[in-house]
Amino acid sequence: MARSLDGLVLAPVADQAPGQVGTRTRFAYHEQDGAIWAEYAGGDVVRGHLVGTREGDRLDFRYVQLKTDGTTSSGHCVSAVVELPDGRVRLDETWEWESQAGSGTSVVEQVAEPAP
Repeated sequence: MARSLDGLVLAPVADQAPGQVGTRTRFAYHEQDGAIWAEYAGGDVVRGHLVGTREGDRLDFRYVQLKTDGTTSSGHCVSAVVELPDGRVRLDETWEWESQAGSGTSVVEQVAEPAP
């Protein structure tokens, strides 16, 4: 199992569609006893939260976010935790909106920047 996500800051490696999470978004992760949660913000996202569970190298969580245009959205994501050769953490994500149409995949990687 890859190391704990607690205290790590991760960012997408590529932009998603406009109005969604992008390379300027930062996720500040927390982990304790199989529970995971994070706060995120940046780019088109004013504030976002995710909460879920970790079993081995698999994360399963729900997310909700407020965008700069004042709208909210929510969805479900399953991620695989991967430790990179340089010791950083990557999440390979498969997500689906629950509040609107749409689904996809994305990759977020650990960055050395402070949390938002």
